[in-house]
Amino acid sequence: MNLLSIGGSDPSSGAGIQSDIKTFDLLNAHGLTVITAITGQNTSSFGMIEPVSQKILKSQLDSVMTDFKIDGIKIGMVYNSEIIKTIYRELKNKKIIIVLDPIIKSTTGGLLIEKTAISDFKKFLIPLATVITPNKFEAEFLSKIKIDSKKSLQNAAQKIQSMGTKNIVITGLEIKNDQISDFILEGKNQYTLSGKKIPKINHGSGCNYSSSLLFSLASRNSLKNAVKFSKQFTYNSIKNAKSVGYGIDITQIKDKDLIHTELTHAINKFIEIKNIYKNIPECQTNFVFSKKNPKSIKDILGISGRIVKTGNKITVAGDLSYGGSKHVATALITMNKKYPDIRSAINLKYNKETISKLRKEKWTISSYDRNAEPKNAKTKEGSSVGWGIKYAIKNLEEPPDVIYHKGDFGKEPMIIIFAKTPTLIIEKISKLFI
Repeated sequence: MNLLSIGGSDPSSGAGIQSDIKTFDLLNAHGLTVITAITGQNTSSFGMIEPVSQKILKSQLDSVMTDFKIDGIKIGMVYNSEIIKTIYRELKNKKIIIVLDPIIKSTTGGLLIEKTAISDFKKFLIPLATVITPNKFEAEFLSKIKIDSKKSLQNAAQKIQSMGTKNIVITGLEIKNDQISDFILEGKNQYTLSGKKIPKINHGSGCNYSSSLLFSLASRNSLKNAVKFSKQFTYNSIKNAKSVGYGIDITQIKDKDLIHTELTHAINKFIEIKNIYKNIPECQTNFVFSKKNPKSIKDILGISGRIVKTGNKITVAGDLSYGGSKHVATALITMNKKYPDIRSAINLKYNKETISKLRKEKWTISSYDRNAEPKNAKTKEGSSVGWGIKYAIKNLEEPPDVIYHKGDFGKEPMIIIFAKTPTLIIEKISKLFI
């Protein structure tokens, strides 16, 4: 996945281009950059701004747009009208997810957009945005509405929406003492998502939020699920913030959950496989990755919903969570009991052609007949999958790459692919469905 950040350079690496690159890298996306301005700032104070020329800005945009397939763009600091108009001319005909983070001022107090450029920001950039992510101050600044009630919050969001974007996320609302909330206006629907509040002044959380939101949207999550992901990502970055310089803390986005990181990366690769939608079953697909020595499905990370087929595309419907998968996780935990190195699995649609390809590739294949399933396994919730996997591996010395069954009355035929890691599963599937 290639994600482009258009914005200002922050030498402290707390925010701006540098922060976005760290986020993209952590999430295993390739980060591209177009710098709009050089700033002199640190954790204590804000110095000066020097915007780049239209010529070099256009050259940067042309360079990345012509050489890379870009899956999403974040627009941050733009500073003046010349920069705004240049970006608009380059992006106006592009069908790409754009997250617009309206950078008005820095945490350390610097004004990051010229007052004369505000009208052009509203006219040219807001209509380009898939979603705009102002905080309370920025939402008030853009809408010219003081947010001091639920009604004024709704009015501010609707005012910004009238400027040309369908989706608005107003972040960082302190509705309750111990919570921080985001108000979302998604088309005509509006809702609020809340989470724990960390009473800590920091540098970088806004950039962490918008760049992780872009990643999640580019991964084909719904806006609601993308906001949930970004809230948790940003919460963790604030929680881990460190005093690096002499001033305010800088957020830290290091993710200690490598299982989550690798599975996220693998799901993104899976989505990109050409024509993979043809291999999504009617019950849809789940992709799981286990902790070492799992005791139950709560030790297995999976999608709380499914990877679903929508026409000739696929979409991730749900968040990654431990215990999020039931059937594929049950298959994996049964396999793992005999073969502890096998920690990842994915289910795909069964067809004879796929099995034939697998045999030609000399994969290790096993199967079971659901017609032979004992009644007690059929009637007990969740027992069928475990019984089937046990049956398929009971006489094997080495773990199979694939286990399949041809279905039963009311039960869809299915293929489950197993491997040590999600990355190895993607390598297998990529060769299979070239």
